Amino acid sequence: MILEGFPVGSMEANCYIIGCPETREAAVVDPGAEGGRILRRLEQLELKCRYIILTHGHIDHIGALGQVREATGARVLIHRDDAHMLTSSGSNLSLYMGLSVTYPPADRLLEDGDTISIGKLTLRVIHTPGHTPGGICLEAGDSLITGDTLFAGSVGRSDFPGGNHQQLIQSIKEKLLVYPPETRVLPGHGPSSTIGDEARYNPFLNDRW
Repeated sequence: MILEGFPVGSMEANCYIIGCPETREAAVVDPGAEGGRILRRLEQLELKCRYIILTHGHIDHIGALGQVREATGARVLIHRDDAHMLTSSGSNLSLYMGLSVTYPPADRLLEDGDTISIGKLTLRVIHTPGHTPGGICLEAGDSLITGDTLFAGSVGRSDFPGGNHQQLIQSIKEKLLVYPPETRVLPGHGPSSTIGDEARYNPFLNDRW
C-alpha cells in the first residue's frame, strides 16, 4: 500500500494519498488546500485518483475539493450526516472565514462499516461522530486515518455546530481504542501516533485532564 500524508493550507490539515501499487489507483483523503500540490504528488507517484474521501465537511478539509475533483474526475465520498456541509457555506464554516465555499453534492454517501475498494486495496469506514455528526475514520491496513476525531495527545473540538464531546469520547473509546496498540494513528492535524500511546497517555481518554 502507498500511504503518505502532508499538511496543507494555513490550518495545516493533513491530506493523505492512498494508492494501490499494482493497479496505480488511488484515493485522496481530505484535500483541504493546495490542490496543485496534491495533483503534482499524484503525478509524481504515477497514481490515478479514483476517489476523494472526506473525513468530515469542515472547510480546512475540503478547500481544494473542487480543484482535485475537476482535474481527476474522482468521485466524492462523505458520510451522509455531513453531506449537507458540501452545499452550505455556513455548515462547512467557510462563511465565518469571510468565504463562501460550496460544492455539488457528493457522489456517494457513506455509512458505518462501508468498504471502499481502491484497486486491490480495501478501506473500511468507521463512523465516529462527535467532532461533526458525520465524522469518519478510515481503516487502511495497519493504520487508522482519524480526521479530526483523534489526535496525538488530544481529540477533536466539539464546540462547532453539531459537535458533542461525550459522543466524541464514546466514539474513540468504543470504535478506535479496540484496535491493536501498534495500530498507527494518522490524524487530521499534527503528528502521527499509535492506538497504544493514545490509550495510555492521551489525557482526554484516561480521565487525567
